[in-house]
Amino acid sequence: MVTAIVFLPLLGALLAGFLRHQIGAKGAQIITCLLMIITAILSWIVFFKILNGSETAKIIHLFRWVESGDFIFDWDIRLDAMTAVMFIVINSVSCLVHIYSVGYMHHDPHIPRFMAYLSLFTFMMLMLVSANNLAQMFFGWEGVGLASYLLIGFWFKKPTANAAAIKAFIVNRVGDIGFALGIFGVYILTGSIEFDTIFAKIPEISNNTITFLGIEANAISVICLLLFLGAMGKSAQLGLHVWLPDAMEGPTPVSALIHAATMVTAGIFMLTRLSPIFEYSQDILDFVAFIGATTAFFAAMVGLTQTDIKRVIAYSTCSQLGYMFFAIGVSAYPAAMFHLTTHAFFKALLFLGAGSVIHAMSNEQDMRKMGGIWKMIPFTYTMMWIGSLALAGVPFFAGFYSKDLVLESAFASHTTIGHYAFYMGIAAAFMTAFYSWRLLFMTFHGKSRADQHTLDHVHESPLVMTIPLAILSVGAIFSGFALYNSFVGDGMNGFWQGSILILQHHQALENAHHVALWVKLLPLVVTFAGILLAWVFYIKKPDYPALCSQKFQFLYQMSFNKWWFDELYHKIFVIPTFALGDIFWKKGDENIIDRFGPNGIAYIVSKVAKQTSKLHTGYLYHYSFVFIITVVIFTAILFL
Repeated sequence: MVTAIVFLPLLGALLAGFLRHQIGAKGAQIITCLLMIITAILSWIVFFKILNGSETAKIIHLFRWVESGDFIFDWDIRLDAMTAVMFIVINSVSCLVHIYSVGYMHHDPHIPRFMAYLSLFTFMMLMLVSANNLAQMFFGWEGVGLASYLLIGFWFKKPTANAAAIKAFIVNRVGDIGFALGIFGVYILTGSIEFDTIFAKIPEISNNTITFLGIEANAISVICLLLFLGAMGKSAQLGLHVWLPDAMEGPTPVSALIHAATMVTAGIFMLTRLSPIFEYSQDILDFVAFIGATTAFFAAMVGLTQTDIKRVIAYSTCSQLGYMFFAIGVSAYPAAMFHLTTHAFFKALLFLGAGSVIHAMSNEQDMRKMGGIWKMIPFTYTMMWIGSLALAGVPFFAGFYSKDLVLESAFASHTTIGHYAFYMGIAAAFMTAFYSWRLLFMTFHGKSRADQHTLDHVHESPLVMTIPLAILSVGAIFSGFALYNSFVGDGMNGFWQGSILILQHHQALENAHHVALWVKLLPLVVTFAGILLAWVFYIKKPDYPALCSQKFQFLYQMSFNKWWFDELYHKIFVIPTFALGDIFWKKGDENIIDRFGPNGIAYIVSKVAKQTSKLHTGYLYHYSFVFIITVVIFTAILFL
């Protein structure tokens, strides 16, 4: 059953990709959707078996993968609570995205290719989360990078889509270099890449030092820093986040699958899976918390002023990933996994809901050209409300249980960095509520700003698109309440079954259940304050946003221009790289290599041939003269 869960999406990708001319668009949709439905059902069966204790953690051996001297490892499937959780998240969302895509992509001429890419991405993600060693995890890690490149650039005739795909690929490669170096470091220290062997040896070498870049430092800290660099790239944390908003150039189902529920959570999963390593480096845990908290604040601030409906939700994703990272930074790994799970449902709901809006508005994505359509698409409107309520953490939706626990864990860590994360998270919660209701009010309420032609064609999406929304809304409402006890409550230890290590002195998650009442109420207060402020700005006094942008122009520009990260990177990296490339191309390649290499040799041969050709006059006495001269020269050479 577990093997089928992993490999059925690969089967769907191969059939839809290589037999697309034989089975056609409809056949590709039926095959991939059917296989994903089966995979999702099997995933939930496995999850409930882990939940009720009828299934325990185990390793499923498939085959020997690499055998090179003493370097030997297998291709195994590691089944435990973490794997089961990721199975339901990945396969549930992917299944619904596959079905949703049948309606959303029905006009596209390349449907089989799109469905194959979706299934390929799902398989690679499943390989990542079921890995039993670092090489296998890295295979899945790079595989989702490849698949995301293909999906983001699916509409390859659009220059912006090509640029976004390349940007995502390159930025992720920066992080992946760190991940690869971290894997090498783990192997050097422990002599293995198998998780169980590594985790058993880490306590013995926790005080070892290593020289890296000429600096002697704690070996575990260096390795954790390199591994975290990989997580920063894949999960779009501050500094390596610039690819995520541009990735909205892909079709909306891609945004829901990659940037809401699956690929961007790979970094969270990786750090949690490697908790037996990270627990022995307090400095790096503090750094993870700092980056996560700063990312949560930064992305929420940028989301305040964006006008593209998908980009607002993309920055929301970036912000929520920050919450998960600072939960990991205070050793509240189960809280991070809990928020990862609930977030998958309500964020996929928001992205697919945004896709339904775009579908209704004839592919319009600019919220400034929407408004006044809530009565025309009431179902989509309701779904967007449910997703926004869950995202903002309004009682008793999914986000209320998970996001509040993350904040409480940060406060309960009783550390400076924990308190920093808590207050940054509170500020982000206020802004999250504001931009969520800004999106709702600008999109659905007020006087319509759309042109008459678009307005005349506004319509509710077909059932094949609305049914996945309805299913995701169930998760957005009930997943927090249903999973709370098993993930972070009294049943936590029994559920995780030792798949997560938390050292004895890291008590943030335990203390989170006993924080003061004001700590529990503060997120609710700022959430409702953010909603109220959005109502004032966009319903009661719609001229306020323009006045505020003029009065606080620097802050507005800072938010609207995304803290100028893209411009900064363009000046620091892109322009010098192109200039250096131009030097190598013009001066190195053309003026030196080509001039004295192939072009120079060709020139000399051409000149010699041209001069030699003058000897071919057709006169016999000329040929006799050349023959005699040649004989004389060779005779002289022989005598000399």
